[in-house]
Amino acid sequence: MREYLTLQRDLYRYIHDQTMRHANKGLVATEIAELMSLPPEFLAQEHTRGFYGDLVHNVKAVYQRYLSWYDANPANLHKYPPSEVGKRYVELAGGMEALLDHAQRAFDDGDYRWVAELVNHAVFADPTNERARHLQADALEQLGYQSESSTFRNAYLMGTKELREGPPRLTQGARRARSMIRAMTIEQVFDTIGVRIKAESIGGVGVVVNWRFTDMSGTPDERWVLGLSNRTLYATRGKHDAGASVTVTLTRELLLAIVSQDTTFVDEIGKGTIVLDGDGAALLSIFGNLEETTAGFPIVEP
Repeated sequence: MREYLTLQRDLYRYIHDQTMRHANKGLVATEIAELMSLPPEFLAQEHTRGFYGDLVHNVKAVYQRYLSWYDANPANLHKYPPSEVGKRYVELAGGMEALLDHAQRAFDDGDYRWVAELVNHAVFADPTNERARHLQADALEQLGYQSESSTFRNAYLMGTKELREGPPRLTQGARRARSMIRAMTIEQVFDTIGVRIKAESIGGVGVVVNWRFTDMSGTPDERWVLGLSNRTLYATRGKHDAGASVTVTLTRELLLAIVSQDTTFVDEIGKGTIVLDGDGAALLSIFGNLEETTAGFPIVEP
């Protein structure tokens, strides 16, 4: 066990130190990931090979932790989004067929990484082009077959599936993972609500709501303030605001049930399980401007 832990420790330090060594010489994350490889000491042991994680991922993660995503090349500061880049690459190549002809030759030569990068532009320029979709799927499939890392393989093959069968159907995702929702703290719940706020719909709106959770009595979580300010949601633990529009009294468990869409505020207010003291309409300023969560978005096309 000690030898196992020692090798794991040394692997982490090796990736960290060598990544930063090369970064200090001006190499960017993609260059370092291409340059580095695992030495024999780590390749000889199954638990330090890239069956799950991968050196390519880990190098980039270390680089981003210390130096952020920006690689100091100003050409990368404000790049066009994929669909716009795709159209321009297709035009630069002399049209869709010329680009795909070049990519097919690269595929026949076994240069699947280049095919994946090149045809990605074609798919984003025109996701209905069947030749582009099938060629990209074939390239990703080959990359998946050659991947030792399970995460790389799964990503490649998921892309292949989408290109051949079409993007996944968008479904409402809020009802998923109820067990995860029930394990969340109140702060985490309010944070998840905050990232669903439709900022474009609440310009100039400001509201403060006090919350009291009866099943958290005697703890700092019993009282909370939830406020809407400058198109953002903030939460403060352990206090109430004297200027709040309304005070909402309920249990934490009931809030989690509402978040997981097992019930609604309206239904519970009607049952009397939620007590409002003040202007209940203030809640609509927050909960009436939340974006529906969805699952199943495309990953290899617009």
